Amino acid sequence: MSKRDIMIDVNGQSVQVNVDPDKPLLWVLRDELGLTGSKYGCGIGICGACAVELDGDITRSCLMPISSVAGSVIRTIEGLSDDGSHPVQRAWIEEQVPQCGYCQSGMIMAAVNLLETTPNPTEDDVKAIISNICRCGTYPRVKRAIAKVAAQINTAE
Repeated sequence: MSKRDIMIDVNGQSVQVNVDPDKPLLWVLRDELGLTGSKYGCGIGICGACAVELDGDITRSCLMPISSVAGSVIRTIEGLSDDGSHPVQRAWIEEQVPQCGYCQSGMIMAAVNLLETTPNPTEDDVKAIISNICRCGTYPRVKRAIAKVAAQINTAE
């Protein structure tokens, strides 16, 4: 298939890419834009290593053809902060969440999305959004980190 110019907003910047319209968003982010924080895991949308925000919703970027997200607003792990200072990133470090770290950018994006839409999430809310697969089994630390940030949000209000 022939390449096509497609406009997207990534981390607050309007970007035009010239790619095959069927190319998955994940590969456009990684190969065309150099945003390698989102990882390739399973390629079938199950593991969550590729999770990004798409128009305010968490989505698995390995499944999304770039043509289907033309004009969309996308936020990747790189869009949270330049220096790891986003509250969820800090909580991840404080709670020592990552082991191998491969799935963590997708989990962080899911947690950020949850906390932005549900500042006081229940355990069921956390289980619903953190459907990412972590072979290291860091789920208890993920829950603690999310609870820590939720407490900070609710104390600040």
